[in-house]
Amino acid sequence: MARYLIAGAGLAGAVLARELAESGAQVVVRDERDHVAGNCHTERDLETGVMVHRYGPHIFNTNSEEAWDYVNRFTPFRPFINRVKAVTHKGVFSLPVNLHTINQFFNEAFSPAEAKAFVEGLGDDIPEPANFEEQGRKLLGSALYESFFDGYTRKQWGCEPSELPASVLKRLPVRFNYDDNYYNAKYQGMPEQGYTAMVQAILEHPNIQVELGCSVAPQDAEGFDHLFWSGPLDQYFDCQLGKLGYRTVYWTEERSQGDALGNAVLNYPDMSVPFTRKHEHKHFTPWEQHEQTIVFTEFSKATEEGDIPYYPVNRPADKALFRRYVELAKGCDGVSFIGRLGSYRYLNMDLVILETLAFARAFLNDPSLTFPPAVEEMLAQ
Repeated sequence: MARYLIAGAGLAGAVLARELAESGAQVVVRDERDHVAGNCHTERDLETGVMVHRYGPHIFNTNSEEAWDYVNRFTPFRPFINRVKAVTHKGVFSLPVNLHTINQFFNEAFSPAEAKAFVEGLGDDIPEPANFEEQGRKLLGSALYESFFDGYTRKQWGCEPSELPASVLKRLPVRFNYDDNYYNAKYQGMPEQGYTAMVQAILEHPNIQVELGCSVAPQDAEGFDHLFWSGPLDQYFDCQLGKLGYRTVYWTEERSQGDALGNAVLNYPDMSVPFTRKHEHKHFTPWEQHEQTIVFTEFSKATEEGDIPYYPVNRPADKALFRRYVELAKGCDGVSFIGRLGSYRYLNMDLVILETLAFARAFLNDPSLTFPPAVEEMLAQ
């Protein structure tokens, strides 16, 4: 019987463990934290009773029926629509930019067709945007871009928007109707009992052993048939080629009575405000009632020693370094790299699930695989 070790009890590690266990293998899952679910870990705040997203908000959204059926297999999901508001020096507006945002911002009453023509006339004449800033100015014009994206991007990424690829902004929609649903996905919701309960259910299998509060090193793979590493790719190699660039986030917390923000998420794009956003966690579970509330104020910074890496910076130097680590990884036997940290990509939860399921199936047919098929395809481009 095959025996596998998985480093990390986050979503990727849990889904992989379940698939391997159901194939008949014995699986040990280890995580240095004292809980499962990684950065989507949720827990009840003892003082307020609110279900808190301890490492920042996670809203499950997907167009994949397979991903939606998978998470609902382990826990019931309740409907939740993320309606983000942006607090600016000009007022509070709905995001993503939509017909209401445009009419309110410019004090107009445009129809959808009028708004579309108006915004197209605002855009800078940039035939082929080469970076985030040029894409924003072409898509929205300077006034909307500077009010909603320029400052937020500088705070979130700690660099000039012109240093980021145009593709980042291409994914953000501009809507010429009054739809203020932040996501454009068929399935959207929250697990009724939180993400940690969902991941615990995924890991609940007689062939899975979970060990928390213990880190994993490459040499720990001795005695196992294979190691699956869901931590940072560069850390597996003790950063011998250099450190991959990440941004991290941290929060301050406030508790009070009643309703503090009136919404789950508020963005703060202005550079005069040092933080990027605030989240009021009780609004993520609208089916619950709480007299008290808890608000997280989120700050972004460069990752330092001891920080949790969140967002790969992915500037050209980082991409080049990542490819060097990939070549190093492919020279190693008995180890595979999974999840967003193992593949140095920011992935939504549904993609983590889908890619991990695909990888598990592929690995069971070919145990020499170093990365999920989607990563191999990306590297081949």
